Amino acid sequence: MSYDPRTRYARPDQQEPQNQEHPGHGAAMTPEPDYGETTYRGSGKLKGKRALITGGDSGIGRAVALAFAREDADVMISHLEAEEQDARETCRLVRETGRNAASLAGDIQDEKHCRRLVDQCREEIGGIDILVNNAAYQMSRPGIADISTEQFDQVMKTNVYAMFWLCKAALPYLAPGSAIVNTTSIQAYEPSPNLLDYATSKAAILNFTKGLAQELAPRGIRVNAVAPGPVWTPLIPATLADEKVGDFGADTPLGRAGQPAELAPLYVFLASDDSTYVTGERLGATGGRPLP
Repeated sequence: MSYDPRTRYARPDQQEPQNQEHPGHGAAMTPEPDYGETTYRGSGKLKGKRALITGGDSGIGRAVALAFAREDADVMISHLEAEEQDARETCRLVRETGRNAASLAGDIQDEKHCRRLVDQCREEIGGIDILVNNAAYQMSRPGIADISTEQFDQVMKTNVYAMFWLCKAALPYLAPGSAIVNTTSIQAYEPSPNLLDYATSKAAILNFTKGLAQELAPRGIRVNAVAPGPVWTPLIPATLADEKVGDFGADTPLGRAGQPAELAPLYVFLASDDSTYVTGERLGATGGRPLP
């Protein structure tokens, strides 16, 4: 069966204007995001692997956790304390596949917590072979004058510092064949004025990915990134104005936002042996908006 990519999921006229308090919850969204519960089929691509995924409670992170589990990997996720209920649901989905699941609440803006995540991953699921730096913070503002130093710090520490700290903490335990997959964004190439700080952080992630990949390639460790366009996750109603949520994704050639389930296979590819000759690269999933 083949899907028409224009109509496989809801188009903007089927999305209700909606708003949530940050960090947002997928179950409260209309329509609810698709994480691949009924669609993703695994084939053992990650058998025996152990993955740490930040922001694994919902959105892209949950879809990746589920896909990894169905590819026979054990999974640990990080999440904020406010996302405990969503994190439990992700762990339930992982355990339903027969794989081990673990989670740890806390704020990755704290370097000690990042180190604790790696230690807990080794303790609870036996090691770490895949690190997915996915957690992110954004908050729409009219312009630079409206971005406080506190918000700028939160964006950079969540999106960039945490990635740096986690890679540094995980590196001593990553063996040849391990993989790091970072989440950048179309915003790294097409920065929106209302997301200036977020776009800046995503450009930094892209550059970090390319540089670290060159350092670690001689050790047999690959580093790549996924660059999503507009994706229907709880971050959207929690950070954008109601009217922008209602037409979110309409500016793509496919005419709609992507779903987390459509992103997860890219992370599987970059984490698996299917991509052993791919490092320092990014894969785009933008609904047809071209990346350079």
